[in-house]
Amino acid sequence: MSQLDWPALMRVGLRGLGLHPDVFWALTPAEFQLMLGDPTKSGPLLSTGLEALMTAYPDKDNKDDCDDG
Repeated sequence: MSQLDWPALMRVGLRGLGLHPDVFWALTPAEFQLMLGDPTKSGPLLSTGLEALMTAYPDKDNKDDCDDG
């Protein structure tokens, strides 16, 4: 007997992701997991993450990019 909760997986795939049944059943487990995302590897970009990105990749000074002449 399968240990998977097929009704829950089908709800997520068909209702949550909006997949058509033929597309749902054609997916490999790896493809389905990729579509669901990996909660251990991603999450919302919080203000501390945004600040770190802004420090690492600052915007260029627009004055350098302007052609005044």
